[in-house]
Amino acid sequence: MGETKSARADEVAALRLGIDLGMTLIDTAEMYGDGEAEKVVADAIDVQRDRVFIVTKVYPHNASRTKLPKACERSLKRLRIEVIDLYLLHWRGDIPLEETVETFEKLRDAGKIRRWGVSNFDLEDMKELNDREKLSACSANQVLYNLEHRAIEFDLLPWSQKKKIPIMAYSPVGHSRGLLKNVTLKKIAKRHDTTCRAGASREGWTSAQIALAWVLRQDGVIAIPKASDETHVRENAESAKIRLTKQDLAEIDREFPPPKSKRPLPML
Repeated sequence: MGETKSARADEVAALRLGIDLGMTLIDTAEMYGDGEAEKVVADAIDVQRDRVFIVTKVYPHNASRTKLPKACERSLKRLRIEVIDLYLLHWRGDIPLEETVETFEKLRDAGKIRRWGVSNFDLEDMKELNDREKLSACSANQVLYNLEHRAIEFDLLPWSQKKKIPIMAYSPVGHSRGLLKNVTLKKIAKRHDTTCRAGASREGWTSAQIALAWVLRQDGVIAIPKASDETHVRENAESAKIRLTKQDLAEIDREFPPPKSKRPLPML
């Protein structure tokens, strides 16, 4: 969001609808739209800051003890808020992790952020945080996770669940249209039409909703699908009503096999 001024009103309306439907966690970053996405969020949460949980992310090159506080202030100004609920390191860069974590802690002590976390961290990165006895303060790890990218299930996801560190799944319905066109997901969606469609606003479930429900079924996993129009916002909200069956999950595993060995952490 925030990349086209002509789309601003629709993007703000979509976010406000999401809040009204109970999806009150909003994820953004200083990178998105070169800061303009944070301004879209600011417009959407105006006069209702207390209803939302704001997550934003800092560039790795801004994660030093001198640059991180300045980046935080810029995000606060664009978001027009006094404190960030969760501030993430967008991905790991050249600045020592210990320096970034110490600065996060200082920002928290100063009341600029309530929590900090990381993004695109694999298991070894998370274990390094653990070794430095800072893991207890890490509130989340945001990673790519969807049916086409299940690598975290081999080690990162179970480890995170054991440590009670939430996984934030970005692109939970895929980055292209592959999942939307998938025959297996379409079949499962059609099967659910007659069993759990009460209260929905559209006729028929979609493959995207099945893919999102699959992510949401996991303990300790938060899904953050992008939705810049009201139709998609409503569909995302309704996907939480879907309860996948053992048959559904078996068919999904055949179509999208879970990892049997360690794989590199996928990133977009």
